[in-house]
Amino acid sequence: MESNMIGAYGPWATGLSGDGPARLSFRNDRFQDLNAWRSLARTKYEACLLTPETGGTPKGQVHHAFEFDGLDVEHLSWQLPYGPPTEAIVLKPVGAKGKLPAVIGLHDHGGNKYFGTRKISNIGKDLHPMMVRHQTEYYGGVAWANALAKRGYVVLIHDAFAFGSRRVRANDVPPVIRKNLVEKNPEEEAEIVAYNAWAGNHEHVMAKSLFSAGTSWPGVFLAEDRRAVDYLVSRSDVDPNRVGCAGLSGGGLRTVYLGGADDRIKAACCVGMMTTWRDYLLNKSHTHTWMVYIPGLPLDLDYPEILGLRVPLPTMVLNNIGDGLFTLPEMHRADRILGDVYRKAGAADAYRCEFYPGPHKFDLPMQADAFTWFDRWLK
Repeated sequence: MESNMIGAYGPWATGLSGDGPARLSFRNDRFQDLNAWRSLARTKYEACLLTPETGGTPKGQVHHAFEFDGLDVEHLSWQLPYGPPTEAIVLKPVGAKGKLPAVIGLHDHGGNKYFGTRKISNIGKDLHPMMVRHQTEYYGGVAWANALAKRGYVVLIHDAFAFGSRRVRANDVPPVIRKNLVEKNPEEEAEIVAYNAWAGNHEHVMAKSLFSAGTSWPGVFLAEDRRAVDYLVSRSDVDPNRVGCAGLSGGGLRTVYLGGADDRIKAACCVGMMTTWRDYLLNKSHTHTWMVYIPGLPLDLDYPEILGLRVPLPTMVLNNIGDGLFTLPEMHRADRILGDVYRKAGAADAYRCEFYPGPHKFDLPMQADAFTWFDRWLK
């Protein structure tokens, strides 16, 4: 027995789903009708997610509208049926006319729940020093949402559940949970670091509470990201038939879940978040958030096959060879699984996977490939 995270139970747990295609995998010979398979598999996927009710199309309230760095910027928010308002940013080229292609920029996790939209955007000259370092480490020193908008896109970035404007506030939880956390000067770096440490340790509490409520963290993510799509396609400056989504890490996770469920996403790009359930099970769940897991689904679909639910719609996956969040063999196995799904559907040209040198990131060469992919399919 090879060493694994759950010791002697590893082989048994791996055997629950087996080595072959899962029960609802399109790779099974019994599935030949693409539409019939997708309907069946998506029904199971959504049943496992236990998505909560999040209302209809949000009514965006614009708080500020201005120009910055060649872009028209809107800072807005919308109110879901629960929790604090969701803050969002819309970027597009200054003076752009007509209906433009659009992309939802899905921000990362990064062990930093204090920030959301600011991780991948920049709307002023006073970007927080922590976000300057964050963009330098993960994004080649740029705000990739701004860079994509400058190519002629409307780009929407919104705070995900439990991040940024949607984060859990210290004063809203009891002392036994809050411990010594205080929020007096929330933009100070020391306080942000303390908050992020607390929020990381709070994840298991949130996940268990969501399960107790009859939903799941992935289900909440998908429900709220769908409301963002609703808002985006309702805008008069957006062509609803040319919408994409992309994100690194936690944003890649949300790309998998949103791209697999919503055909309004005509082109999807998952960055730094592709492997298999077997990799999470045996090797890497300790490096990942509670936001990943969908109880019961691995028996029916492997993780990459969630993104494969969008076949034949265009799908790109970008990996880093030195990414410590995954094992390289399982990243390659995920690529083979998605490639097989697209080939069987007769859509091999609509799937592309690349491997880049270096650690977990979405750097300038990767961005260039992703943006070219969007240009191909959305323009």
